[in-house]
Amino acid sequence: MIIVLDVEQAEVDLHAGALSCPHCSAVLRPWSSASARQIRQLDGSHSLVRPRRARCSGCRATQVLMPAWCLPRRADAAEVIGAALVAKARGQGYRSIARELGRPVSTVRHWLRGVRGDQVEWLRRQGVQRTFELDQDLLVDLTVQATALGDALCALAAAVLAWRRRFARPVQAWTLIGVFTAGRLLAPP
Repeated sequence: MIIVLDVEQAEVDLHAGALSCPHCSAVLRPWSSASARQIRQLDGSHSLVRPRRARCSGCRATQVLMPAWCLPRRADAAEVIGAALVAKARGQGYRSIARELGRPVSTVRHWLRGVRGDQVEWLRRQGVQRTFELDQDLLVDLTVQATALGDALCALAAAVLAWRRRFARPVQAWTLIGVFTAGRLLAPP
């Protein structure tokens, strides 16, 4: 799976032979589409997504070009899951988060279980690393949060700010975080 920030540009790059296989570095070629699915948005609406598939001209492996605002194997957009993580970092429980987001309690509980221990530390490292690459000065302003999840989200927010300053493009924060984490905001089940 390849997480893409701009789906239209990824399509252009794919047809131009500018995308390479993450396994063997050979050129990826267009090859059909993945199954269509509905993704629930924060505002309650649904977006139909049918990601592009590509096939490697070398090793013949297939890759799905997934929009960064989606998370692999999730029915909710990154901004929905992100809102749950922010609420958890602020001390809310999973039941009240589920009620606010209009999602099943079991779904929200599963999301929150996906960001514990090593996964939280990995998220924090991704945020720090991206911030360091884009604007080291922002690392000085990171404040210690009350929870490890809060620290991780603070580091990812700094990376978003650094990216926006560097590239001056209006991209949603959770879409950028989807890129920074390669779609692995939550630990695999």
